[in-house]
Amino acid sequence: MPDRFAFSKAKVIPLVLLAALLLGILAACDSGPGSGSVSADGGSSGSQVTLTFWNWVTGVDKAAAEFTKLHPNIHVNVINVGGGPNEYNKLYTAIKANNEPDMAQIEYQILPTFETTGSLIDLSKYGANTIKDQFVPWTWNQVSLGNSVYAIPQDTGPLVLYYRADLFQKYNLPIPTTWAQFADDAAKLHAADPNAYITDFPARDAGWFNGLVWQAGGQMFSIDGQSWKVNINNPQAQQVASYWQDLLNKKLIKTEPDFADAWYHDLNSGTLATWISAAWGAGTIKPNAPQTTGKWRVAPLPQWEAGQHTNGNWGGSTTAVFNSTKHPKEAAEFAMWLNTNKQAVGEMIKGNAIYPASEANLDSSLVNGPQPFFGNQNVGAIFKDGSEHVNANYQWGPTINQVYNDFGDNFAGAASDQGTLTNGLNSVQQSTLMFMRNQGFNVKN
Repeated sequence: MPDRFAFSKAKVIPLVLLAALLLGILAACDSGPGSGSVSADGGSSGSQVTLTFWNWVTGVDKAAAEFTKLHPNIHVNVINVGGGPNEYNKLYTAIKANNEPDMAQIEYQILPTFETTGSLIDLSKYGANTIKDQFVPWTWNQVSLGNSVYAIPQDTGPLVLYYRADLFQKYNLPIPTTWAQFADDAAKLHAADPNAYITDFPARDAGWFNGLVWQAGGQMFSIDGQSWKVNINNPQAQQVASYWQDLLNKKLIKTEPDFADAWYHDLNSGTLATWISAAWGAGTIKPNAPQTTGKWRVAPLPQWEAGQHTNGNWGGSTTAVFNSTKHPKEAAEFAMWLNTNKQAVGEMIKGNAIYPASEANLDSSLVNGPQPFFGNQNVGAIFKDGSEHVNANYQWGPTINQVYNDFGDNFAGAASDQGTLTNGLNSVQQSTLMFMRNQGFNVKN
């Protein structure tokens, strides 16, 4: 994700303005009388403390049990409330009722929404900045504002190319290092076997498409003075859309919804020769394509120009603490421990195959070393290299849920030959402008 260290100012300025610009629906999510600053000596370290943590990662319960062994006066009640939107909808309701959990798992793209509700504790008051250097640098930039820290990075999703080594060998295809070469492989493969496709285009998975725009250097949102600048159909996004539209027009890729039965069948049967996905995708292929053990390999994401080394990110979460907690000190302590302790992170890797944000855990044997499913390749080395080259200057907008929903609706039509991806970008540009203006945002295009 590229110049990893020259981005702090670019991040700080938009987030400072974000608090002033986020209006409408988010303003209704006031955290109530329990909100406000929390003193650094909050909590009651000498008495029994119970914390509630909403999340969706298998293995966190085991980590929490270990934490209690080390901290007998702190019990963490781990509750899986469902992933992503399922949890967020419950959190918005809880914030309005001043009934939040002590902590919650929140994805990077949604974190600014919760920051601007005023419901998150600044974890720098509890020593969060002392562990800054333990994380992949670009991830800390996603959770911090100047010296303030609003969450602890948990995991990431640097993009890579999963490919079937046996099929590439069978059809004498080069492992693509550029997107042009990827398109050439697509044509050669489908000509050799009309039932085989280079990959699938998941039309409704806007996070996937966003990751590719991220790699290309596109910015869908930015700040211009006291206004949001919306640029959904930016040149890089149009470049990505045009590229995939060409493959769609030539019928060289499939359009099955990802993470569905038909798509899993295609991974298992050899219908799909690659999957463009994140590091966590390894944990998806293994259980859902068991007949392909030893046949998959991992390569860096293809580049737009030969010799480039840029990447994007798809997914990843943080641990945030809500300021309504009665035990901020203990909650902050757990959030930091959970995402840095090797045993705790190991439980999450084993439970959900997360790709950790902590640097030390990137060298764990759980994500490094020969992987039999991938022909004994050390895929962790590819993941780590990809993480180090994620474009760090990416700015999330304030209405990502709306943007992603509109992407899905428009791109699904394009995948069914009803419109084009480029027209879809233009439509999402207009719908986003309309939505934000209706919600009271100051917007420019």
